[in-house]
Amino acid sequence: MDAASADTGLSAVAAAIGDPARARILCSLLDGCARTATELAALADVGASTASAHFTRLREQGLVEIAVQGKHRYYRLANPQVAAALEALLVVAGVPRTPFQPSTPPHLHHARTCYDHMAGTLAVRMHDAMLAQGWLRANGEDYELTTAGVDALKTLGLPAEALRPQRRRFAYPCLDWSSRKPHLAGGLAAALLRHCGDKGWLTRDLDSRALRFSARGERQFAKAFGLAE
Repeated sequence: MDAASADTGLSAVAAAIGDPARARILCSLLDGCARTATELAALADVGASTASAHFTRLREQGLVEIAVQGKHRYYRLANPQVAAALEALLVVAGVPRTPFQPSTPPHLHHARTCYDHMAGTLAVRMHDAMLAQGWLRANGEDYELTTAGVDALKTLGLPAEALRPQRRRFAYPCLDWSSRKPHLAGGLAAALLRHCGDKGWLTRDLDSRALRFSARGERQFAKAFGLAE
């Protein structure tokens, strides 16, 4: 890229960030949580049609992307580089960050079922830990188990058949509607939920999707997946 092209590209990105409503949208996504168009429009204090134009501009400049989960569409920052640039600008501007506050009932936010796998805060932490420890790696839009992952899960006592590819999708990220970050879905995630139940770490509510971990069960779960205290 020559100097002229670089100047043009930089000014276009700066102009996209520079609008107050778009800046509020971007800053609200800095916590890594995805949000709906309605939520972002309310945060930016603009109408739906105005917000739509803002989203188009931000997508054109590669600042945000859309995550589709079933019939729902969420917006999130396009990549870590965008987040780093925004963080640096916030430091210069001296603006504090506001943490994401979920409105989900606490007992469902902590741990619940999502179809046949686990969702909620604990599931998101498990997903992140499995990636950080190198048990999973991305393969397109899905995940695959690494050799380290196979060995680790065998050590935990997960049946060997649960670790092999299946006719259904084996492992992939599923956007968590309370945390707005991914948890693990697919055949592997279903096997992990069954395994936690077989271990006696959790019980299922009869009249809701809530999963209730005993104090001992949650400690064992955290130890098994290397979750930080």
